[in-house]
Amino acid sequence: MPSDPSRSVPKAILVGAMVAALLDMVDPIVFYGLRGIPPRQIPQSIASGILGRAAYSDGIPSVLLGLAAHLFIALVWATLFVLAARAVPFLADHAIAAGLLYGAFIYAVMYYLVLPHTNVYPRNNPNPAPAVLLNSIGAMVFLVGLPISLANRRFAPSSRVSSN
Repeated sequence: MPSDPSRSVPKAILVGAMVAALLDMVDPIVFYGLRGIPPRQIPQSIASGILGRAAYSDGIPSVLLGLAAHLFIALVWATLFVLAARAVPFLADHAIAAGLLYGAFIYAVMYYLVLPHTNVYPRNNPNPAPAVLLNSIGAMVFLVGLPISLANRRFAPSSRVSSN
């Protein structure tokens, strides 16, 4: 049986990454915008992982750097999931549960392993306000992990070997 041309691993990765990156950028723009933070500071805060405090005085270049870094990170997470789902069919078979768990995993890795080793400014508060914590975890679970998993289910070819 010929493969479905609308399905491919690169397509699953790109769609998952683009949707996750977009949703994960809109969320803090709205969340922090309601708290008086200008939208440009969201990608600048991502760029601060590379540039430190200077990201906030660098204008459009640091906004663009932050957006590029954000998309790159989403591409890495989407690639890891799609490749893992090829090796572990459970991830594709149970896309919703796998996506939610993957989002929680992403949160833990980013906030406890990655961000502490960057120049991000200001440093993450070890005791964030409950609303900030819930928004951060919720965004990773519902706006990053789940869309990546659902894109994999929709666009990646089946990794099952045909018995015909």
